[in-house]
Amino acid sequence: MHHEVSVGVTLFLIAIVLVVAKLSAFLERFGQPPVLGELLAGVLLGNLYLAGITFFEPIKENQIIQFMSELGVVILLFQVGLETNIRDMARVGIRAFLVASVGVIAPFILGTYVVGPWLMPGLESHTYLFLGATLTATSVGITARVFRDLGFLQSQEARIVLGAAVIDDVMGLVILAVVSAIVTVGSVSPLDVGVIIFKALAFLTGAVLLGQVAASWLGRMLAKIHTGSGMKFTLAIAFGFIFAYIAELIGLAPIVGAFAAGLVLDAVHFESFENPRVVAEIYHEIKEHNLQNVSQIEKIMKRHAHRHVEDIIEPVGMLLTPIFFVITGMSVQITALLNPSVLMVALGFTIAAFVGKVIAGLVAGKVNKQIVGWGMVPRGEVGLIFAATGRALGVINDEIFSVIVVMVLLSTLLTPLILTAIIRRNQAVQVAAQ
Repeated sequence: MHHEVSVGVTLFLIAIVLVVAKLSAFLERFGQPPVLGELLAGVLLGNLYLAGITFFEPIKENQIIQFMSELGVVILLFQVGLETNIRDMARVGIRAFLVASVGVIAPFILGTYVVGPWLMPGLESHTYLFLGATLTATSVGITARVFRDLGFLQSQEARIVLGAAVIDDVMGLVILAVVSAIVTVGSVSPLDVGVIIFKALAFLTGAVLLGQVAASWLGRMLAKIHTGSGMKFTLAIAFGFIFAYIAELIGLAPIVGAFAAGLVLDAVHFESFENPRVVAEIYHEIKEHNLQNVSQIEKIMKRHAHRHVEDIIEPVGMLLTPIFFVITGMSVQITALLNPSVLMVALGFTIAAFVGKVIAGLVAGKVNKQIVGWGMVPRGEVGLIFAATGRALGVINDEIFSVIVVMVLLSTLLTPLILTAIIRRNQAVQVAAQ
């Protein structure tokens, strides 16, 4: 009986999170992306206990909801991968690498050797190393959601940011592993660093090659098994989950694996022509443009097939992704803002966090450098993971952790506002130029 009650309570709490997430979408009326409303709704729910309202506190401890939250960001990055073309990513590969490099090195130096010692003098060198490492993190989920909400995913800026975020994750992983090893054993060998880099690069390279080489074969096999939407959905989701698992297995974030899986599946031709709506759309487009060239017609059919995969994944994203952003907001403790000394240090730390990533946009080439730079700013759950690792190792105390939480909060909440304003201004300029 107790099990049935707990399941019922969990379902009720999930319903609350979903309804609150959707109610917060009223911010769209003011030109803001839905993700901002979901984050703010989470901050509100997570801090109502300060007013004596503890009804929503069980959400923070509910393991099922926490799992759905983590699954939500995996699905989001899988969707982003589906909507991203490997060839387009390859075209911005060098620029993405430069952006990621500056976006890791600059914040690390600022945190370790400038802002840390200046604002918090007298701490151990290991603590400053972890502060610097925390600043290197990028949470691409928030930026990716803003790009999706604004229909900006196909832009060069978005491709550079997404590519840089993946490279950033690899670099951040190496820095975290090295810093943790220095704290634990006092040193780390070049061989250990090399192994970490090799595993990460092997995974990402293997994923891209798989997408290029095995796409047509996989498409034919899928068509032979079954052509229904249920089969496509199952295989696509399973593919994303397997890649996420492999990524975690080698030490990368599961979201990197999910993104790579989406890139791979983007090249797969799912036969979706049993769907009357898809057939009607293809027929209408061929007729509208009076197409008779076989290759042009094949391109249209493939594009609709790819879009069909994204369509069948979309409902899962609509269910799970808002949960991730509400739960992320709930992890923010406003009480950290009530300590003036902590708040002042946190603001200085946050400025360094912003500057360290925004200047990365300067090496993005002939694109809107502000969009690229600000797209790299959010720390989100990645920054909190870095900080939690430092606390577990005993080099980050509660006060420093509060400083990091405030930095994560501000980078998470302010970036969607700033990024949306910059993108809308950029789009207005482009329209005026036409």
